[in-house]
Amino acid sequence: MKTKKYIALLLILSVFSFVLSCESMGDVMQVGAAIAQDAGVPGAHLIAAYAKAFEDITPEQEYYIGRAVGANVLGVYKLQTNKPAMTTYINKICNTLIINSSRPEIYNGYHAGILDTDEINAFATPGGHIFITRGLINCTTSEDTLASVIAHEIAHIQLQHGLKAIKSGRRAEAFSSTLSYAAEVKAGDSRFGEVVGTFSDGVGEIVTNMMTKGYSRTQEFEADAEAMNLLSLAGYNPSSLLDMLRVLEQKQSGHPGGFNSTHPTPAQRIENARNNAGKYNVQDTSSYRDSRYRSAVM
Repeated sequence: MKTKKYIALLLILSVFSFVLSCESMGDVMQVGAAIAQDAGVPGAHLIAAYAKAFEDITPEQEYYIGRAVGANVLGVYKLQTNKPAMTTYINKICNTLIINSSRPEIYNGYHAGILDTDEINAFATPGGHIFITRGLINCTTSEDTLASVIAHEIAHIQLQHGLKAIKSGRRAEAFSSTLSYAAEVKAGDSRFGEVVGTFSDGVGEIVTNMMTKGYSRTQEFEADAEAMNLLSLAGYNPSSLLDMLRVLEQKQSGHPGGFNSTHPTPAQRIENARNNAGKYNVQDTSSYRDSRYRSAVM
């Protein structure tokens, strides 16, 4: 009877978890886990696992999650290593963009690499890892348009879109595990270790799924808006993002996959970004950067 009462309580808390803030729910679940553990209640380990789903991800954890995602990316693509000057160049642009941003410093810094493929795409992982394909770089027309691509990926990191996807997935997995455990208790089958283990293993699957399907349309639009802000703060022309999207609109039709599967269409992004372009009044100084762009990229 005691077990059923705690399971009922856990189910109620599971529902509240989608209403309360993560911080508040995490506190509630941690207290519940401690009480259940002290009372020797079956299912206490599940309550503890559920509480863990609401814990904040530390900067160090964010970095190592990003490394794991990066390892998956590099399992599919190879890094371009025959043009170190170009890699240095995109990292200098990256540093220029982050210096005046809201998160100029993270656990192990920002690092950008070039993927040796003609595919048109880019990825940003939690913890500061940025990958841009050679195909996408070849689509750029100036340092400013290249900076707009990098700024968009930095925006995903600084807005913590990857972490939000992971946290959402962890909460959904915890809720699902709660329902499964409740059914097992009713059937007289209390496999605590298996349920908790399944929840722990789900994090890697969530990260991989995030990189395959891309971010939501809303998050892509948010990243475009923040990218324009980053460009402005660094002295680049925010409208270069629109220029880049127009190029992609022309190029993408002949390149299946890549941005086509992980981003909204360029036309949708242009319409959304155009509304933000009027906020900025930045002098166009892109001509001063033409020579170094041509030297590094062309």
